[in-house]
Amino acid sequence: MSSNTRAKMVAGAADLMSRRGVNATSMRDVVRHTGTPRGSIGHHFPRGKQQLIEDALVFAGKQVSGPLQHLTETRGAVAGLRAFIALWRGTLERTEFQAGCPVLAVAVEQYVNDATEKDGESDEAAQQHLLDLADSIFADWQRIMFTALRRGGVAPARARRLAALVIASTEGTVAMCRAARSAQPLDDVRQELELVLSSALAK
Repeated sequence: MSSNTRAKMVAGAADLMSRRGVNATSMRDVVRHTGTPRGSIGHHFPRGKQQLIEDALVFAGKQVSGPLQHLTETRGAVAGLRAFIALWRGTLERTEFQAGCPVLAVAVEQYVNDATEKDGESDEAAQQHLLDLADSIFADWQRIMFTALRRGGVAPARARRLAALVIASTEGTVAMCRAARSAQPLDDVRQELELVLSSALAK
């Protein structure tokens, strides 16, 4: 079975997780959503659903970190912020406010093993492992913003706090937009964050 099938399943899992959360995304749903053969589950994900979720998390993280790093390196921290928010706005509008962030979904939901797990970890161990992975992705996004702010002359401690503010504010606002079915909260937060970052960079 091809690596394209695996990649398709990983991307499909990330999409479903962003809409439904973790526990409501089953392996069967992923197969149906992606149009992939059911036999590909055991071939590509011998550890079952947890392995698929782990890979989907890594995929989702890179979907953000790649563009974010490129734009902050070429255009600076404020442009990176705009790109980060524009990415989420595009996701929200494209899915009619049904999809959010799969990394956030993992961070706020209690993971429960299902029948596809094979000799897997306990629920508690699996939950901790997934939380650690989500934390590392959030940390990577913060690192990219931190580096851009430091490049712009912001002191290390302030850059660290501002990077956390950017990621936390954006992630929380995506949830607000889904509830409101409107991108207005994201636009409001973007404007305020731009003012904060521009002020810090000007000093």
